[in-house]
Amino acid sequence: MIPLFASSLEPYHDRLSEALERVARSGRYILGPEVEAFEEEFARYLGVRHCVGVANGTDALTIALRALGVGPDDEVVMPSFTFYATAEAALVLGARPVFCDIDLDTFCVTSDTVRAALTPRTKAIVPVDLFGNVAPSPALRELGVPVVEDAAQAAGAALGGTHAGALADIATFSFFPSKNLPCLGDGGAIVTDDDELAERARILRFHGSKDKVTFTDVGYNSRLDELQAAALRVLLPELDGWTERRRAVAATYERLGMGELAQLPRATDEAEHAYHLYVVRSERELPIGRGYYRTPVHRQPAVGSDAVLPATEEAARTN
Repeated sequence: MIPLFASSLEPYHDRLSEALERVARSGRYILGPEVEAFEEEFARYLGVRHCVGVANGTDALTIALRALGVGPDDEVVMPSFTFYATAEAALVLGARPVFCDIDLDTFCVTSDTVRAALTPRTKAIVPVDLFGNVAPSPALRELGVPVVEDAAQAAGAALGGTHAGALADIATFSFFPSKNLPCLGDGGAIVTDDDELAERARILRFHGSKDKVTFTDVGYNSRLDELQAAALRVLLPELDGWTERRRAVAATYERLGMGELAQLPRATDEAEHAYHLYVVRSERELPIGRGYYRTPVHRQPAVGSDAVLPATEEAARTN
């Protein structure tokens, strides 16, 4: 059995230890200079104007939707072949996830599958850059509904030369330890070029307040802490190198003939896949990791949707 995660941060332990000790000695643990510096560095890396660090990727999605005004009885179009948090972020706001199908080769939504799910009550579209592939967010923006790019699995990926996370009205990341850009626990970020959305996100992450004196919203206690930001600052410069090695491994799998055993992942047109996971499809079990999202979100007990999604069901059955 090939292990699912074989990577290690051991080569970076000394630098990480130095960064964590720097924070410990500083006495600044919440929304201090490390968070501010990481936000600037990650925004610069992505090519966006704003990065807002939050406690985790799920909060990032929830706050991004709130910043767009999503609330009770609104509809949010999204795939079902994804981690549950994509839908959970809408559900906790009282909104209704409307599930659309995916392209079976790329595992991502398309303009056609999203368009078929739109209604007058649609408040947002949430494409997922699944497994490190990149959904066609620029094309989805042409549908006239705000787009929230769920880029949790796609740090280091790109579409048409633009980084994942810089393709939509607003985007979200997770820095969970298994992600391509990890921290040492939970962490997340919201990124956008929109000044107003960024300001809304900053207020919402901090109890609905700009200054801890006046509270204009019922917000969240969701802040990327200084320790995690310091760790991310050590690891961010390594991301492109890690991504190139992932791509090299993917190319090796193909060169050595894995395509004779299973259907290999295909990048979306113009996408540079980051291979957060290398997910193949096969009619038989293969000794290479495990299946992913075998029960799609629309069939989870907490959701109970009656959506008919044949490509999603097939992906869940055969990956």
